[in-house]
Amino acid sequence: MSHVVHPYAHRLGIIRDWKSRWFGASTKKYREFLKCDLSVREHLTKKLRGSYISAIEMERSEKSLRIIIKTSRPGMLIGKSGEGATKLRADILKFIQKKKLAMPPELKIDVEEVRSPESNAAIVAQMVAEGLEKRLPFRRVMKQMLEKVMANRDVKGVKIYLTGRLGGADMARQEELKKGQIPLQTFRADIDYAREKAHMTYGDIGIKVWIYRGEIFAEKSAPKAANPNNA
Repeated sequence: MSHVVHPYAHRLGIIRDWKSRWFGASTKKYREFLKCDLSVREHLTKKLRGSYISAIEMERSEKSLRIIIKTSRPGMLIGKSGEGATKLRADILKFIQKKKLAMPPELKIDVEEVRSPESNAAIVAQMVAEGLEKRLPFRRVMKQMLEKVMANRDVKGVKIYLTGRLGGADMARQEELKKGQIPLQTFRADIDYAREKAHMTYGDIGIKVWIYRGEIFAEKSAPKAANPNNA
C-alpha cells in the first residue's frame, strides 16, 4: 500500500483539497473543462520551469476561471509593476485559443508566495533537479538537500529517491536517502509528495520527494464557558 497509492490522492477529502475546484459549472461541459484545466496546467508547468512553482490550482465558475500559482519567487512572475502577470495572462489566453479549449469569459491570475520553500516537496524536487543539471555529484546534492529540509522546524521526516543513469553510468540504478519518519499509511499524516525530472544529455533522471510535516487533527470545538448563575 505504502508506495502503490499516490500520497496526495490517498488523502483527498480527508486532509487534502482538490487542485481544480468548480463552482456551479455545467456538467454538460465536463469534458471540455477537464481538458482545458489539464492542458493549461501542463503548459504552465513547462513554461514556468525554474521559477520554483509549488502548485497550480484552478477555481472555475460559469463566468470566470481563476488560476492560483503558488511560488517561492513571486517577484519573478509578477515582474515590474505587474508586467509579468499581464504577459502570462495574455500567453494563457493565446494558448487556449490555439488549442481550441473552452474559453472562459473572464480569466484571473493570482500569485501566492510559499513562505517555507524548503518544506515544500515540489520546490525541493526542482532544487535537486537544478543541482543534477549543473553536473554536481548526485550524492552530495541529496545529502545537502536532506540537511536543508530537516533544518526546518515543521519538518519531521524527508525521503529523496533518484532513479536513472546516475553519475553518467551505462546502467540505470536507484538511490535513496531518508531522514526522520515517513508514515505513508497514516491518513492524518501531512505528507507532501512530488515528482520531477532532471534533463541530462544522456537521458532523464527521475526524482521523487516525500516530506512529512506532522499530523493534522480536526480542530476541537472550544469548551463552553461555565455559567456563574448555575449552581
